[in-house]
Order: sequence, then C-alpha cells, then structure tokens
Amino acid sequence: MKNQPEIMFESAFAEDTFKGLTSDPKYLLSKYIYDKKGDKLFQQIMDMPEYYLTTSEFNILELNAEDIVSSFSNESGIDLIELGAGDGKKTKILLKKLVEKGHKFDYLPIDISQNVLDELKESLEKEIPEAKVRVQQGTYFKTLEKLSEYNTRKKVILVLGSNIGNLSHKEAVDFLEHIARAMSKEDMLFMGFDQKKHPQKILDAYNDPAGITEEFNKNLLVRINSELQGNFDPDKFLHWETYDPETGTAKSFLVSKEQQQVSIQKLDLKINFAPWETIHTEISQKYDDSVVKWLADEAGLSVEKSFADKENSYKNYIFRRK
Repeated sequence: MKNQPEIMFESAFAEDTFKGLTSDPKYLLSKYIYDKKGDKLFQQIMDMPEYYLTTSEFNILELNAEDIVSSFSNESGIDLIELGAGDGKKTKILLKKLVEKGHKFDYLPIDISQNVLDELKESLEKEIPEAKVRVQQGTYFKTLEKLSEYNTRKKVILVLGSNIGNLSHKEAVDFLEHIARAMSKEDMLFMGFDQKKHPQKILDAYNDPAGITEEFNKNLLVRINSELQGNFDPDKFLHWETYDPETGTAKSFLVSKEQQQVSIQKLDLKINFAPWETIHTEISQKYDDSVVKWLADEAGLSVEKSFADKENSYKNYIFRRK
C-alpha cells in the first residue's frame, strides 16, 4: 500500500487550521485570533466593564508598584522580559516606577503580534523615553528557548493578564518548566492568575452584551476567509461560553446553527458541519492558591509572594526556581 503524500502547508496557521477542522471534535487555536483586527478587538474587550481581569490587575500593580519593583531590583540591573506584552498599559506602571526609583533595566517585550509590538515601542518612546526597549516577535515556546541566553544579570520574567489561563494544566506545567529551566537562582517570575469566583461573573466577562467577545471569537473565521480563501459565514455560527466551577475551566465555542459545508481553497478542504456542531476556540482557566502551588511544584518553582485585589478575584504571584 502506497504512503499518502505529505501535505505541504504555506504557514503554521494553515497547518493548524487544517489539523483543527479535520479533528473530531473540531477546534481552532485561539492564538490566531490576534491579527491586526483581533488585536484591536481585544483592546476593546479589556476596556469593557464586564471584563474585570484588566481592572483587577491594574489595581494590584498601582497599589503595590513600589513593593513589586523593590523585589525586582538588582545592583547590576535587570533584564525585564515580558511574554505576551500586548499594549503594555499595565506594564508601564512598573516601568515608570523602575525609572522613578533609578533602577537600571532593559525592557524586552515579546508578543506574537508585530503590529502590537510596533505600537508599544512607539508609545514607550513618547511616554517613558528613559526606558531601554528591545521588542521581539514570536510565540511563547520559541521565545522560551532563547530565555537562557539572558544570563549576565538578573532576569525578571513577566506574564500578565492571566495569559497562562489559555493553557490546560498539562500545558501550563510544561510552560512553567521551560521558564524554570531558563532561570538562575536569582531570577524571578512574576505572573498573573485569574482566581475562581462567582460563575456568573466569569461567564459575563466572556459573553458581553455588546457582542465584542463574539466578534473577537469569530475573527478566527474571518481570518481563515481572508488568508486561506475560506467561505465561512460568521452569522451561521453562535458564540457560546461555558464555565465549570469544579475544574475552573471556561471554554469558548463557535456553534454551527445549521447543517452547512464550508470550503477552504488554500487547504483544498471541504468541511461539513451538522446542526449545533461545535468548534472549540479557547480555554480560560481559573485558579486558587492550591492549584497555583501545585503547578509551581510540578514545574520546579516555589511561590515566594502574592499580591491580590480587594475582592481576591485576581492575584499576581512571584516565583523562584527551587
């Protein structure tokens, strides 16, 4: 029997889309939501009153900036490396405090979106010209391979916005292990974790009445249409959010409202959808102290300190390598 010829894909986006839509159940990777339009939509989501995560973390950083920066500091300076930097709005609180206190540092924001990095660099040149900034485009896991190269002085690795919540526990341990391996004893990881809370508050954060989250989720279909010559009709899909308070897992789906067939020319692919069939697009994991400690232990890290907002709905943790 002849082997099937290997399919050649023009991009990781094309390959991952093919894999996801030919799987059972179907899925798409949330990282591909973030093109130029997706970036703008996410910035709108962060400004929504229902999306409490941004405000909660913003308040933690504002209230505790001096303590946090003091724990970062080092006589020979630090490399402040941020994974998933986004627009840097929250990070600027810490950067301003570092400058104000006269700490020496280089800021290395990393993001999958070059567009976001260009805007961040431009805004920092205007707002905090004293900061030395070196942007780098790339995914988390590719970036982690390079982290250990920064070994001449203390590294502080920032992951804000509960970005770790987009990973399953297994993936999160793997991610944290990669970071731990790149850390020396004096290095530090500062990371945000959204906490378990009233289930309705969590559902409202991902299912706003203005429909911004729905448009954000459906941007995956719009991007497939644009870049891979697909013919998805986003109006034929329902944005649906679930939350399991037992596991702390929120999930986003696109649900086909009818029987339909979608073709994607660049993948030479036709996909059939049954009525109410789902495409899983994203998870947003929620945590408590015991789960965070377990993840840290599994990855060879220890929790040194945590900072919480007034409602204990969000926390930033400082980790060290064991």
